[in-house]
Amino acid sequence: MSSTNQINPISAFILSVLSEKSEEKSTVWLAQKREKILISGKEMDFFMAFSQASRYFKKNPLNLTEDQINEIQSLSPGLRIDLWDQLQLARVYLLLQYPAADAASWKNTLQKLFETGDMYEIEALYAALPIMPYAEEMVARAREGLRTNITSVFDAVALNNPYPATYFDESAWNQMVVKAIFMQRPLFKIQNAEQRANQELADIIIDFAHERWSAGRDVIPELWRFVGPFISEKNLKDIKKVVSSENKLERKAALLACSMSDFSEAKDLINEYPEIKKDIDSGHLTWELIGQETLEKALS
Repeated sequence: MSSTNQINPISAFILSVLSEKSEEKSTVWLAQKREKILISGKEMDFFMAFSQASRYFKKNPLNLTEDQINEIQSLSPGLRIDLWDQLQLARVYLLLQYPAADAASWKNTLQKLFETGDMYEIEALYAALPIMPYAEEMVARAREGLRTNITSVFDAVALNNPYPATYFDESAWNQMVVKAIFMQRPLFKIQNAEQRANQELADIIIDFAHERWSAGRDVIPELWRFVGPFISEKNLKDIKKVVSSENKLERKAALLACSMSDFSEAKDLINEYPEIKKDIDSGHLTWELIGQETLEKALS
């Protein structure tokens, strides 16, 4: 590698992981392609390497150590490289080497990749949004990814990805969450949900629940997470309806939502269920636990 081109910390981390997890011939190829991309600065060299990576890296899990997971979290909070595989990681590494001159040229180059890439390549691109150069310029592209009905592509943007919470405005955020609900995606994998909670989204979800109930259908327990901070006199009867459900998971979700509220009647409601309150106070009942259980039931 050229000593005149400095590697950023995330690139260095990715390279160290690939060097540890992959065959030597693969990392040699990667180094050669990085050098060629940096020297030529040509899109075609970058595109060819991005596509050819599948010849040298496999879709094997990374199996990161706890120290490695902690390191990447310190470099880029929320980035879930531990859920990627070797091929995806190699492609992201190449992505970070392309020397775009400015935001416009970067967006133009990425647009071509998105238009010509296969589904797996597109998923890798969306997952890498948080660490891309000019990340703030990629909001429109991220929203485009959410318009798809291809679950894996939608998930690459919406789930286990800090990008939406960091860069989406309220409208884009709300649209993403609502579509995730309609697609019945595991909502607990949406990052920073509490920080992005808002009244408009809570109202939308309450309306959605009313429609489902009117049609004689259930709602997924996880969605009450987005209502919790906005429980009020106006919607308390809806929360009470869920708390009185025969479905124990729904009851737990509604009470966990109450724990997020400052509304006194919501707090009083929790006190009526001391065992569940104990689990909430001790941290044994979480949205992740509810989401995992919901997911397991859906798959069973």
